[in-house]
Amino acid sequence: MARAMFEYTKEVLRKVSFDVKLFCREVEKAVKRLLPHEIDELRIFINSLIHKNPELNRCQVFLNS
Repeated sequence: MARAMFEYTKEVLRKVSFDVKLFCREVEKAVKRLLPHEIDELRIFINSLIHKNPELNRCQVFLNS
């Protein structure tokens, strides 16, 4: 079930990547509900999104806490 939450989180982040504020809010929620090893995978995924949309870089602060 936890893996399904991770995949769902990635899908949500893809869909909201057009809006930095909304994206940051979803990243913050994801960090609260995912397992530690999934957060590590999420960092990699978000870095790939940041490569395509550099303005999303502000949201990395939630991954460093």
